[in-house]
Amino acid sequence: MAAVVEIENLTKDYEVGFWRKRRVRALDGLSLKVESGEIFGFLGANGAGKTTTMKLLMRLIYPTEGSARILGRDISDVQMHARIGYLTENPYFYDYLTAREFLEYCAELFGYDRRERKRRTEELLERVHLDRKSWDKQLRKFSKGMLQRVGIAQSIVNDPEIVFLDEPMSGLDPIGRREVRDLIASLRSTGTTVFLCSHILSDIEVLCDRVAILKRGRLVEQGRLETLRAKAGDEQRIEITVAGADAEAIEQHLNTLSGASVTTTASGARIEVADERDVDKAIAALRSAGGRLVSVQPVRQSLEELFMREAGNE
Repeated sequence: MAAVVEIENLTKDYEVGFWRKRRVRALDGLSLKVESGEIFGFLGANGAGKTTTMKLLMRLIYPTEGSARILGRDISDVQMHARIGYLTENPYFYDYLTAREFLEYCAELFGYDRRERKRRTEELLERVHLDRKSWDKQLRKFSKGMLQRVGIAQSIVNDPEIVFLDEPMSGLDPIGRREVRDLIASLRSTGTTVFLCSHILSDIEVLCDRVAILKRGRLVEQGRLETLRAKAGDEQRIEITVAGADAEAIEQHLNTLSGASVTTTASGARIEVADERDVDKAIAALRSAGGRLVSVQPVRQSLEELFMREAGNE
């Protein structure tokens, strides 16, 4: 796949202090590529440099060193901006406008004629699941979640080739998160590339083809989640869920099985074994203890565990 975002040694320093100024490095030599048609997750703790990177790519601030290209053009090329979409972490809109008026205004900036602006606006408001009763309500009366939906709609009003989303799930309830997650997945299905920052790791894990993890302005990991797990030496274990028998009873029948662990749960117990060849022995033990098999599944390191190992302890 062709790279739609190419970042090379991107660095950003800020001056802080009043009398005695000192330089603080917010982003330190970031280099990465985002491929066409993928959803790329950009992760890091607060202050890691994620939003700084977004602002540099959008040319809202300027780099101290390094360069970046989007869709084959330098980020300083204003014409390229007509082909991208962007949702900032804390969007601010003209709050005296209605949702419909605001989106039609955005569409007009991209050159849509009056008839197309109206059609496009209604299509997008439906797509982000904003209640039709709110379409003609002033934005100042919107909740945080409603504003977030309008923000996502404006980020794709020009049918962009790549969209940059900074915390798009912010302020959404579980239903709203699911709807936005489905929307982001639908963008990939139409060939749109998505550069996604989010603190909601479960959504990143479900959506993203690849991820990058920042720590104190430096890139510490990037790649497919499965590759990162393997690189970290993630030990594969098998989890066996049991009902109708407690951990103590099962452990009495597992004394010949090394490396197994048993934990009590609300409905029974959970057995973990290190080798697939031990599963049959564990099932025999739980049946001897009068238990019932519920499930057998591999235990994988979650993205949260990977994130905490790589980006934790800031």
